[in-house]
Amino acid sequence: MDFHAVGVRFLQAFCKEAKMNRREFLSIAAGAAVYAAGCRSTAGETSRQSKRPNIIMLVTDDHRADALRCAGNRIIRTPNMDALAAGGVRFSNAFVTTSICASSRASIFSGQWTSRHGIRGFNTHFSPEALGRTYPMVLREAGYRIGFIGKYGVGPAKDLPIDEYDYWRGFPGQGKYEHTDEKGQYKHLTQIMGEQAVEFLRGSSNDRPFCLSVSFKAPHVQDGDPRQFIYDRAYSAMYKDVTIPTPETAEAKYFDALPGFLKTSEARRRWEMRFATPEKFQESVKSYYRLITGVDVVIGRMRGELEKLGMADNTVIMLIGDNGFYLGEYGLAGKWFPHELSIRVPLIVYDPRTKERLRGRVLDEMALNTDIAPTILDLAGLSAPAQMQGRSLLPLVRGKKSEWRKEFFYEHPFEHKTIARTVALRTGRYKYARYIDYDYEELFDLESDPAETKNLAKEPSFAKRLAKLRERCNKLGEEAK
Repeated sequence: MDFHAVGVRFLQAFCKEAKMNRREFLSIAAGAAVYAAGCRSTAGETSRQSKRPNIIMLVTDDHRADALRCAGNRIIRTPNMDALAAGGVRFSNAFVTTSICASSRASIFSGQWTSRHGIRGFNTHFSPEALGRTYPMVLREAGYRIGFIGKYGVGPAKDLPIDEYDYWRGFPGQGKYEHTDEKGQYKHLTQIMGEQAVEFLRGSSNDRPFCLSVSFKAPHVQDGDPRQFIYDRAYSAMYKDVTIPTPETAEAKYFDALPGFLKTSEARRRWEMRFATPEKFQESVKSYYRLITGVDVVIGRMRGELEKLGMADNTVIMLIGDNGFYLGEYGLAGKWFPHELSIRVPLIVYDPRTKERLRGRVLDEMALNTDIAPTILDLAGLSAPAQMQGRSLLPLVRGKKSEWRKEFFYEHPFEHKTIARTVALRTGRYKYARYIDYDYEELFDLESDPAETKNLAKEPSFAKRLAKLRERCNKLGEEAK
């Protein structure tokens, strides 16, 4: 069977129904073709594994775990992300250890909890010594060509490590979505980043391995702009004719059950801007999905370019969100707090050298953003610096049995007058959370209450369990330093 022809025919029908333009269709088709080619053969697998792989690390911003078609979302269109998952491994229990961009991105770079790397806000950068132990710098010392594109997210503009990279197209702060080219024509940031990625790839060669980090702004809102989610105009018609189901926990009774400090938090203020009416809810979620689809198109374009350059068979692609996101649940917006919606993210590892029988698996082991750096270094055959606290995911990706974590410590020490600082312990079944500024505790049984609507912390029958989880949370908090 000609998988490529079948895939293209499917995509033609898919894109016609979705009213996609030619640019979008070609980008998606390119990615699907690369996946089909990878499925056709595993010839030469052993020899390819002996060569140091190229690595592309993709980070999306505010991308919650269920905003992928392959994760069960039947509305969003993410064919290239889905193809990565089908040809690789998707982690269904991937989390961040701090749900805010600066801290989480610092954890991705460093493999450390916030308590150790110390990036608690937007004006702190890595020290020179700490920067030297991030995965890009370790790879550079090992001979890799390194590039960075997009939202750096760590520290102010004056401290950007521009000269440390072979290719730099990063920007400080939040950046902006809308740009114009030299002819004054509209261009969306995500599209520009795709063009920069292609430029980097074309400047690479098979004689030297590379690591390209692409850090998207999408699907983050444009802070300060009343439109909030500013998507590429090419996707204006996408999702127009669907109705997004309202989550059950968006009902007023769930907001009413929250403690007072959450009702007056920054998350509630942002809910007013994005989800306060049914019309706002529909437009915000659809626009959020359009931004993600824009990223998906760029992934297809990158994979198509890898195929043209003869690099596809030796390039590992990883994708993770920097934190989750409330889409109106509990009457909230944003992230920060320890709910699953805020801390759970998509995570895909695609290695074209993987044996066919191991492709397309969904793993339920707890994977963390702190695992990214040690995984990347393991891929390159390098040992992680002793300061890294995460673990390489490669044994799991390669189908090897491994004793794995059953719990993890969550922290959010960012200081803000209407964002409460938190710590939490997430086990396989329970979640213990403490809002530090208010000495308020939560305990959820995720097995019987996955939506986290029944706080058991005040229930006498759970007093002993609460005490044990509190003690364990405190212990892991000390170990995270």
